[in-house]
Amino acid sequence: KIKIMKKLFFTTMALCTLGFLFSCDTREENNISISRIKIDSVKIPQEKMDLFTTQTIKTYSTYASGCDRFYDYDYRIDNLNRFVTSYTYKENNACTQATYVGANQFNFKPVEKGTYTFKFWNGKDNAGNDLWITKTIVVE
Repeated sequence: KIKIMKKLFFTTMALCTLGFLFSCDTREENNISISRIKIDSVKIPQEKMDLFTTQTIKTYSTYASGCDRFYDYDYRIDNLNRFVTSYTYKENNACTQATYVGANQFNFKPVEKGTYTFKFWNGKDNAGNDLWITKTIVVE
């Protein structure tokens, strides 16, 4: 009976999640665009930390106008490497405010000892190659 309840629960959750994703994708209807925004600088409070502790990593980006807002991070993991890209959303309305620097953050809680390499997307060079700000955190 418990196995059936678990299957029913997880099936219901999966269906609800899919329904939510498809029903809320109204970006074009609301006249909103989402795009990458380069991370200008990064603040990591501790370059050495203990296993299973948490620290907050802050990123700073320059937004083009008062209409731009932080949307989310893309946080990809490859062994002890972390690739972090920041995204912004813009409502396509008339904007009058000049540029501003926005601070955003995420928490890092390692579960494995080692040297973690963080790469924060910093735009593209003239040849179209991605640029990265590289930071390391040693976890003991």
